[in-house]
Amino acid sequence: MGRSQGWGPVAVALLVAGAVGCSGAGDEDGKDKGKAEGRVHGVHQWTSEPCDLLKRKPLAEGFEVGSTTDSAESDAKEDVGENGARPRYQDAGCLTAVTDPDGRHWKLSTTAWVYEEVEPALHAFRVKEDLDRVRNHKQSQLDDSTYWIAAEDGGLPGRTLLMRDGNLLLTVSAYGPYGSKEHEVQETLGQIVEKAAELMEDGLRTHDASAPSSTPSS
Repeated sequence: MGRSQGWGPVAVALLVAGAVGCSGAGDEDGKDKGKAEGRVHGVHQWTSEPCDLLKRKPLAEGFEVGSTTDSAESDAKEDVGENGARPRYQDAGCLTAVTDPDGRHWKLSTTAWVYEEVEPALHAFRVKEDLDRVRNHKQSQLDDSTYWIAAEDGGLPGRTLLMRDGNLLLTVSAYGPYGSKEHEVQETLGQIVEKAAELMEDGLRTHDASAPSSTPSS
């Protein structure tokens, strides 16, 4: 698989959001002022071993990926699309514990939906964005295809990133260790999620000429 050429601006913006995205900062519309600009959308392919993508580089300094659970079905599924269309996609996910230098465990989960076409991925992203808005999940947007929301799991503070890149729809969630407080772990959660999203998007990206390559207007 080829190396991603379009992630750089997003990585910078995600680091900005790591500091302010879920703390209430941002403009009146809930959008961060550090928006990702000029990202080049790519095309992506499914993998049967998504957890391996998270092991290529440290998610944060001194952190190590522990035991992992892959969730990857090779059979394509049908989504509910626009105007009765039933676009096809494959999904793959990873659930893992990430150990920090103090031996504490942080929970990380990723889910990637790889569509056969670009437009259905865009539609699915907008549906999820609308659902989060209806559910009153405060969104901190980076651009028109990437946003953060606060998350929680059994009392543990967390952060979730949802992004759409070409034919890929990706969610990444991380949760602090047992006993952690939201204000103590927000920056580290941002770093873990940002790096996990970068590794997943880059690892799934392909330059195969047969892959869908159209870029929809949005």
